Amino acid sequence: MNWEEVLEKFPEANFLQSPNYGKMHELIGNKVIIENYGKDGEEGYALMIVKDAKRGRYLEIPCGPLIDWQNKRLVDEVLGKIRQVATAEKCVFVRMRPQLLASKQNVGMLEKYGLKKSPMHLAAEHTVMIDLTKSEEELLSNMRRQTRYDVRRAAKLGIKVTKANSDEVFKRFHKVQAETAQRQNFIPPDLKTLLAEKEAFSDNAEIYIAETEDNKPVAYGLIIKDGLEGDYYEAASTPLNYKLPGAYALLWQAILDLKAEGYKRFNLWGIAPAGQPNHRYAGVTTFKTGFGGEIVEYVPAHDLIINKVKYLKNLVVETMRKKKRRL
Repeated sequence: MNWEEVLEKFPEANFLQSPNYGKMHELIGNKVIIENYGKDGEEGYALMIVKDAKRGRYLEIPCGPLIDWQNKRLVDEVLGKIRQVATAEKCVFVRMRPQLLASKQNVGMLEKYGLKKSPMHLAAEHTVMIDLTKSEEELLSNMRRQTRYDVRRAAKLGIKVTKANSDEVFKRFHKVQAETAQRQNFIPPDLKTLLAEKEAFSDNAEIYIAETEDNKPVAYGLIIKDGLEGDYYEAASTPLNYKLPGAYALLWQAILDLKAEGYKRFNLWGIAPAGQPNHRYAGVTTFKTGFGGEIVEYVPAHDLIINKVKYLKNLVVETMRKKKRRL
């Protein structure tokens, strides 16, 4: 299957399984393997990334593999072939996060297939999804009252939103995001990765910039588009964003643009799980849920263990890291 055929068969797929995402990883030096599965290669698909880490090499399958998880014959075939790839690449384990909604049934099914719940998350397991097929009036009315107020206040204050994808803009975004990361205590992507995303996705990776009337930057957002979906993948802000509703103006403009371009949904990409007020994403969760989309929870990442002894070392390290990062 080519990517267009994959999207037709698996409309839930997003850019993390796309060939463009694979190209991005190749640009930064990771090996990428794409395989089709089942009869005539028409029943399943997986983009796999070989990653090297101090704790051991592993194979990552973000938002995949894309298969019918109820088809035991197919799942057994796919997992067997993934195991073969991981073994050939000398990986300690395979980490995957299928596009399955979280439920006891789905988690139990993954465990029956021999997968173990991962100590770390992968690819926005909890998110907000906005239905772009709704009218502009519906989208506004679905917002939290305060969010709707801030969107309108941004317009009254003359905050303008533009978008671009030049190297210069990506470099500026990287600088501001590094400053944001220091204030908010997170690890941002490096410039090499950002520029690789720009090259791989071309015009479908754009930096949105919210500025004051006198051209002072307030908020930035990297929007990536693929298939049916747009993704609010990365963000950054200046201290002005504490005073001005720049991020609100930015997201609203992105919603309008994606809707006009024919995308069906907007993934706001990452919120805190319910009932975890100390989670690192707790603050941004209030902001994102204010836009009135549906809170979507996917099954957690699961691991297919290849080397049990080395995996145990990885398990200890990642369990401690998760606690330290408040994830």
